[in-house]
Amino acid sequence: MAKSPRPSLTTLRSRVQPQPHRLATIQPGSWRTANQSSAQRGYGYRWQKAREAHLLANPLCVMCKEQDGRAVPATIVDHRIPHGGDQCLFWDRSNWQSLCAHHHSSDKQRQEAADRAIRDASGDRQGTAGQVGDVGRG
Repeated sequence: MAKSPRPSLTTLRSRVQPQPHRLATIQPGSWRTANQSSAQRGYGYRWQKAREAHLLANPLCVMCKEQDGRAVPATIVDHRIPHGGDQCLFWDRSNWQSLCAHHHSSDKQRQEAADRAIRDASGDRQGTAGQVGDVGRG
């Protein structure tokens, strides 16, 4: 009995190609470029406990409440003024606000990008302390 020929399988070339024209999404000087863990940046056990207490005392997103009059549970404790590594500003509870993930990821980030663009256009390269922004993610 003759064997039937086996079908020849060819390997397809990859459809994923490098995109050299794309811009880097992580800016130089960002906390994301540092080789530090979240705990080393200040978001360890002490922060988790403080975050939990803040969300229990302030359970609703302040932006949802102000903009839409809606009562949406907050999941993130945000720093109104970015602390930029300043531990006094990091732990200043009057600098904290409760946000939902939507507002933290969209409106707040857009606001920070606009603030950075204004700062860069004015030639102010002093860092982020004293500006409206965020890094207090819980």
